[in-house]
Order: sequence, then C-alpha cells, then structure tokens
Amino acid sequence: MCRNIRTLHNFEPHATSEEVHAAALQYVRKISGSTKPSKANQEAFDDAVHEIAHITQHLLDALVTQAPPKDREAEAAKAKARAAVRYGAA
Repeated sequence: MCRNIRTLHNFEPHATSEEVHAAALQYVRKISGSTKPSKANQEAFDDAVHEIAHITQHLLDALVTQAPPKDREAEAAKAKARAAVRYGAA
C-alpha cells in the first residue's frame, strides 16, 4: 500500500486536491490495516481521510524550497525505469 503514496511537494503544476485525497486515503488504509472499513467504522475512516487531506494541503502550501519544480512526466519515467529494474522487466 505505501508505494502508492507519492511525493506531492515541488511539482509543476502543483498537486491537485484529488492527489492529496488519494495520498490521505492510502495513509489511512495503511495505518488502519483496512482497505474497506466496516459500516461501523466508515464514518471514522472517512473523517480521518478528510482531516489528513486537509492537513496535508496545509503542509504543501507552507513548504518552501530553492530547488526548481520537478516535472511530473520526467519523474514518472524515472519511476517506471526503477520499476523495470526492480521487477526485471525490459
């Protein structure tokens, strides 16, 4: 599950609210040990995702860097190349 949480800081264009929500969802899934909560836990699960996404957006908005913004396509190509080496694909 954790491999699905991607770096969201210092990209151009900035991370979307959907990307922030997806990262929060993956985080809550990981720490709860559940990809789909029971009906009894659904509200707590959804509240946690909402709160974590909110705080994550505040963090991203507050971070500063001197580094130039990363290019999403270039970073995706690097990740694909690393995966190919890791899993032996050509």
